[in-house]
Amino acid sequence: MSTGICKSPDSRYWRALYKAALSEIGKSKLLERIAEAEKAVVLRARELFQAADDNGEEKEALEDAMYALHALGSNCQMRQGPPQNLKNGEPLTLPDLS
Repeated sequence: MSTGICKSPDSRYWRALYKAALSEIGKSKLLERIAEAEKAVVLRARELFQAADDNGEEKEALEDAMYALHALGSNCQMRQGPPQNLKNGEPLTLPDLS
């Protein structure tokens, strides 16, 4: 991840949410924190896309953050196991189409 530091409040906001997601240890809260951070990253990326300034370092940091959040979320979902049937709590199975 890029080490460029931006003083803008918008930069601090997404970075704070990103760090909170990375440091979350509670399984029940992790996916929520990841979603919040991803949303902030996307919003900031849109702002930078519309800005005329050269924000290459922050753009790279946003890409790195989104990649890390996606990987963290995928890992978390894989550890939770297969989706559960809401009616009886059994793992969902796909029908045999053969």
